[in-house]
Amino acid sequence: MVRWFVFVFAAVVAAQVALAATPEKDLAKPPFDAELWAIVSGAGQHGQSQRWVDKDGVRWSRESLNLRGFRTELDQQIAFAPNGSVVRLEVRGFVPQGDAAESYRVDKGSYSFKSAVDSGAGPARSNLFYSTFGGTLDATIALADALRRSPDGTIDLLPSGRLRLEQLTTAEVSNGRVARTLTAFAITGFGFSPTPVWYDGDKFFAFVDVMSYVPDRWKAVVPALSKAQDEALAARAPALVQRIAKRPKGAVVFRNVQIYDAEARAFAKAKTVVVKDGLIAAVADADAAEVPAGAEVFEGEGRTLVPGLWDNHMHFGDDSTGLLLLSQGITSVRDPGNKPDELMARKKRIDEGKLLGPRIIPSLLIDGPGVRSAQAAVLVRDEAEAIAAVKRAKADGFFGIKLYGSLHPRLVKPMADEAHALGLRVHGHVPAGMRPLEAIRAGYDEITHANFAMMQGMPDQVVRESNGEMRLFGPGRYGATANFKSASFTEFLDEVGKRKTAIDPTLPVLETILLGVRGKLGNAYAPFAGTLPPQVERSLKAGGLQPPGDLTRATMTKSFAKLQALVMEFHRRGSPVLAGTDGFGLELVRELELYVDAGMKPEVALAAATIVPAQTFGVAAECGSITVGKKAELALVVGDPSKRIGDLRNVEIVMRAGRVMKAEDLRAAIGIAGPPK
Repeated sequence: MVRWFVFVFAAVVAAQVALAATPEKDLAKPPFDAELWAIVSGAGQHGQSQRWVDKDGVRWSRESLNLRGFRTELDQQIAFAPNGSVVRLEVRGFVPQGDAAESYRVDKGSYSFKSAVDSGAGPARSNLFYSTFGGTLDATIALADALRRSPDGTIDLLPSGRLRLEQLTTAEVSNGRVARTLTAFAITGFGFSPTPVWYDGDKFFAFVDVMSYVPDRWKAVVPALSKAQDEALAARAPALVQRIAKRPKGAVVFRNVQIYDAEARAFAKAKTVVVKDGLIAAVADADAAEVPAGAEVFEGEGRTLVPGLWDNHMHFGDDSTGLLLLSQGITSVRDPGNKPDELMARKKRIDEGKLLGPRIIPSLLIDGPGVRSAQAAVLVRDEAEAIAAVKRAKADGFFGIKLYGSLHPRLVKPMADEAHALGLRVHGHVPAGMRPLEAIRAGYDEITHANFAMMQGMPDQVVRESNGEMRLFGPGRYGATANFKSASFTEFLDEVGKRKTAIDPTLPVLETILLGVRGKLGNAYAPFAGTLPPQVERSLKAGGLQPPGDLTRATMTKSFAKLQALVMEFHRRGSPVLAGTDGFGLELVRELELYVDAGMKPEVALAAATIVPAQTFGVAAECGSITVGKKAELALVVGDPSKRIGDLRNVEIVMRAGRVMKAEDLRAAIGIAGPPK
């Protein structure tokens, strides 16, 4: 679904409603007999989308969504020509980023459109359809219906792109009263992977994802539909593995290359690395190294070989996620919360070699109930349920537990005690009402997101509401003047140093939230301009938080710099800094750039995405450095990250699980048109 790319940071990106937005009271009121789709996740229902046709034949829709305290209120109207093409589309209301106003018109053979991030005009033609930047569910239904009418199953998109439709699978479902046979169609062209949509005959039925749209009385069928579409898409993966990730017949050699020695935190020039049977067999000076006969040789002049990178905050998506991550040189991730069954099934397929992807270190996400609950969380209401969730994490093979903002603070210590007794790691957001010092004394091994570490210096009213918008507005407003030498912060940072509490900063997402400009690609994405699928790139121009009241961008710029400085405070005290994105993975190198901007040397910053997580998660014996005997999880990049850390984006070759992959092949498989700029 197109507009869900806008929510890639899933209710993390927030904004005060712009003054120009149509207020909720002025939006259309659905009639009593309007069609109704519930918007649901594993945490419950978050809103609804309704649709009806007025007396003039105009199709209206009205959508309400409350996602962890961030609200969307929209209405939309679509007028169709006799042939089914759209001649007018209007969107009103507001989304977390601000005014949702958007329009598209066809008049006298010409089209024009205007959204929050772009505008355009030109000659209209058949098979050319406008893809909304935002809009309601019905905007996507209109595109899916057009694809089904198209003789060859394709349509061209405005502002750019092309969609293709193919039948994916079928499913028999029942709501307890009525049974139906539904058909899933896969739409390619929206993003990195196919988008499944479900139809009941010729009528749109549901969209199923982390956030699903399903008819109100059919909410119970979402797991079955999700499983059916995942299994159908999974059947395609093994052929791709064989096509672009072959196992070498002999040794693989990277000759005369600069390497990153992660254990020494240093770069070394003129080295040759030999790989045999998926393991690093030799690391030697280039002029003394022996190249095995018949080896596949990659010349290293002007290139750097680094250990496979880690994204320590990657909510692993669908099958395309692995391809995207590998194309960035990322061979390991820590998933800090996902739909448990689907994540573990996908992890199993990767481990068995049926799907291309990184090593996954999974955490079970646990939260308390309420409108601000995390979408994919296991919800617990009391200590018995909390302890049971921790035991489930151990039984199901999770490495740790991630606690979330709506969890009752009194449950943290018993959960942490149980987790540690079972050998599980404890990390997460700091529950509303707690400060990070209380969280680590209750058993946190790691703080997730730099803004939650900053909660130590926030006013009480911010801490009380830190499971909603205050987790962003608070640090954005007060972070600029946070005093790390105050008694409270000193006590906190001393405890961090004593316990070696880790931090998972996710600075690029916070940079986007606080400093992003609507209509422009942020710093994390600018190097990829012109290479991403058009609708993905467009969605990444959503921008960030619009300052409320007297909160200026100048203040937020200072606050963001203070978040960078807080990460450095953790580092100076010897606490592990774990580089992660909370995004696509494209943002990882930007995370390292922000560490360097804050004062880390490149060779130290790179450790946060290589050896440090490998050590933290107990797998340093097999990965994290270019060391004889370890698995050959490697990325060959063009350039010299010892001088320019951003060169890490220029991935050429990736090794993982004994397979050699060209980054260009991985990118092409998910619609990325070329290397970053």
